[in-house]
Amino acid sequence: MKMWILAVLAALAALAVGASAQSCTCATMKWAVCDGTPCTCTLLVGNGTKQPIDCTALVPKCFLMKAEMDRARRGQSTRTIGGKQHETAIVDNDGIYDPECENDGKFKAKQCNNTDVCWCVNSAGVRRTDKGDQTLKCEKLVETHWVRLQLTHKERPTKVNKDNLKAAIANELNSRYKLNPSLVKEIQYDPDARMIVVDVKKEIGERISDLSRVAYYMEKDVKVLPLFTDQKRNFTPSVDGQDLEMEKIIVYYVDEEPPTITMKHLTGGIIAVIVVVVLAVIAGLLAVFFFQKRQRKYKKTQQREMEQM
Repeated sequence: MKMWILAVLAALAALAVGASAQSCTCATMKWAVCDGTPCTCTLLVGNGTKQPIDCTALVPKCFLMKAEMDRARRGQSTRTIGGKQHETAIVDNDGIYDPECENDGKFKAKQCNNTDVCWCVNSAGVRRTDKGDQTLKCEKLVETHWVRLQLTHKERPTKVNKDNLKAAIANELNSRYKLNPSLVKEIQYDPDARMIVVDVKKEIGERISDLSRVAYYMEKDVKVLPLFTDQKRNFTPSVDGQDLEMEKIIVYYVDEEPPTITMKHLTGGIIAVIVVVVLAVIAGLLAVFFFQKRQRKYKKTQQREMEQM
């Protein structure tokens, strides 16, 4: 009898351990490794470093980029290659790099990507200055307070109701990314281009909301590379009972201070090319000038000869 009871207890214990293992997952990060009681999750961010993460919220973008770089170095899949609303809006044209992160997941203001070339970034990790050397000074991390999400949805057999679309987009942003609806300031729709423009803004000086996390998770969803553990769905708002699938996204960032990207730090090779092009244009203009002048002289000489005849 005792043996039977012990066997039952062992089976129940095994089931409890199995159930605990299944529940110990990270809903917001599919690459996380979770175990223990209570459940704790970590993310590999390079050189075997395990970064603890909070799976009750979106993971900071800086940690995500480091994880992607680590996976790329190990030959694992990460991502695809991927009208400005404000004159200072910038786009992440430089793509992914291996960033330096603060302990809380914020980007360090100065990034060098393990090289001697450095630049300053905003709170979304996007370059906002010219590139320089190790002596480059980045006094502070400039906050991104406005993100514009420019989306293009796939064709569908029926027209999209604009009013219902706006409500569906706001609801999806809140339910999937826990974005405060009050931060969604405007949603515009161009049915001919199938383009949706979503403006997400926070007050200048506000440091609680991290818009870069929402933008990054959403970018991954649209590119069909969701970061969530649940891979059954992505950013697909339901409009009039039908899912509206997205096929393209461009993210624009507006910072609390304008970027300082200029042409003054062009490399010697680029400057040489510009000089050659300019000289070629000048030479071409001079050739045209002298040709026209010679033509006028020839016509005058020809006219005088005709008059003498």
